[in-house]
Amino acid sequence: MRITSIRAWQPIAANSPDDWRTSLGQIAVKVTTDDGLTGYGVGGGGRAAIHIIDEVLAPLLVGCDARPVEDLWQAMYAQTLPFGRRGVAVMAISGVDLALWDLRAKRAGVTVAALLGSGGAGEGMPTYNTLWDEVDDPTLAEAMPVKLHVTLTDPHDRLGEIVRKVTAARERLGPGRRLMLDAWMKWDVELTLRAAERLAPLGIDWIEEPISPDDVRGYERLVRDCPIPIAGGEHEFTRFGFGPLIEGRLHHILQPDVSWCGGLTELVWIYQRAQTAGLRVVPHRGSEVWALHAIAALDRQPLAESGRNWMAWVIGQPTAVAGRIAIPSAAGFGVSLGDV
Repeated sequence: MRITSIRAWQPIAANSPDDWRTSLGQIAVKVTTDDGLTGYGVGGGGRAAIHIIDEVLAPLLVGCDARPVEDLWQAMYAQTLPFGRRGVAVMAISGVDLALWDLRAKRAGVTVAALLGSGGAGEGMPTYNTLWDEVDDPTLAEAMPVKLHVTLTDPHDRLGEIVRKVTAARERLGPGRRLMLDAWMKWDVELTLRAAERLAPLGIDWIEEPISPDDVRGYERLVRDCPIPIAGGEHEFTRFGFGPLIEGRLHHILQPDVSWCGGLTELVWIYQRAQTAGLRVVPHRGSEVWALHAIAALDRQPLAESGRNWMAWVIGQPTAVAGRIAIPSAAGFGVSLGDV
């Protein structure tokens, strides 16, 4: 099962957002082997990541046995150390790693979830919907939990703006529906604590990434003093980044993105260490098939976040029905990738 080629490209759909999520966003990866199998993965980093795959990762891996996926991950990580360790280089590794896992499961004739220890096909997992700024009518009509991005536009009344937006969302959703918040690294420690004190009576499941991922001392204080659980990790990379988060218990909920953090090899490691430490894992964009298999196989409290609706080029991606989503039954991740 020798790797014969690795191809990376960037499908851009008409409804792709006109910002970094497209220009430095999702890339498609295809790995082929000499026994006729094809593995598909998705990474990040746009054209920069494609360059890394074409010039560094493909020359390293072509001709290698595709089966020892974890060893190949270590080789890719070592080869990119001078310019990598985090960011775009790890996003490139993520796409290749996912394609290698797809190949591993296809060669075994099973789903990735089965390879990880659970069949999972046909078993719907609960999902939640991520929104920007307000609860719209279609979301209101659904039964699933909601995560609300709480962006700030009023520089003079930041706390008031937060409280008004979240209160309006809670009133619209009603008292029984789960509600989470995403501050997208735009708050500071004091604002988070003041906001949480005001918002805790509204029944908020978590506040996601309230401060910079680099503010370790800030997170130490938040997990100690904040009355609402703290989530994060969407913008963290590899076991070397998540290890200190887990050891220091700097988040209550970890949210690795499998197409950014180093691929499935790293997501499996994060799940194993987090569960040993008693921490919850809720992968970023977990409804996308790349993380969905891990959730089906490894998660004791499965919850899958809504994905990117502009990625229609992932052919076979399952959709949520009545707030639940199931993995495909075909071998591997159960999808293929088209050009857009």
